[in-house]
Amino acid sequence: MKELSSRNDVSGKELARGRNLKVAAWSAPLILAGIPAAVFLILLFIFGTTPPVAATIFFLGIILTIIGFVSGLIVSGVMAHKHSKWTKEMRERIAARGIRAEEISWFNNELRPNEKRALKGIESSDPMLADAYRETLASRLTATRIVRSSKHELLLTQRRQAKLKYLKSDKSEEFQSQIKRDAKKIGAINDEAKLMLNEAETRLQMIEAAAARGGSLADSEIALKKLSARSAELPLALEEARMAEEIRMELDKESG
Repeated sequence: MKELSSRNDVSGKELARGRNLKVAAWSAPLILAGIPAAVFLILLFIFGTTPPVAATIFFLGIILTIIGFVSGLIVSGVMAHKHSKWTKEMRERIAARGIRAEEISWFNNELRPNEKRALKGIESSDPMLADAYRETLASRLTATRIVRSSKHELLLTQRRQAKLKYLKSDKSEEFQSQIKRDAKKIGAINDEAKLMLNEAETRLQMIEAAAARGGSLADSEIALKKLSARSAELPLALEEARMAEEIRMELDKESG
């Protein structure tokens, strides 16, 4: 379990790579267009003593600047695509071991508009409630992803069960029983995630109500800790079930 958690943490090196991709995407057009423009401007001042030479340098500078700008746009598009792919990969790795309160900024596009407004308002009025709200948002995001992912894994598992019925193998019955156990485990994870999602959404409503009336949530601290524990345990349980299923698939291919 600890190995899975450490494997899915985002390192400083990976964060630096993401920043570099973002900087490259924004700066490529400016650099590739600015360098030839600056060079030809200097050449124009040094060698442009006569109108024909000055005109030649000027037009060459414009042409190469345009070429540089277009090339910069192409490079920017490539870097932006890589950054988008990197961001998606980092989100999946973070979500695979449970989203934390301080990592919500990675999932802004998954927050509902009313949640964004509520968080902004609570942050300005009560920092302690805002911390609880972010913690619960992290649980809600984690639960939503687990419900969706476990449902998908359950469908895949059922398809594999159907395929195994038509395969003639000495271990087909054993694989069938193992897949049934996995399906039962994934189903239990899905049910637990749905319960966690309902609790998180109820908790969000409680915090919003407390913020509106200027109250506190000291009496709900146990519920928050319960949500936090689930948000840490369920993703790893789902990941382990998925890995076990992949291993069985490989064994099934080898035995087939």
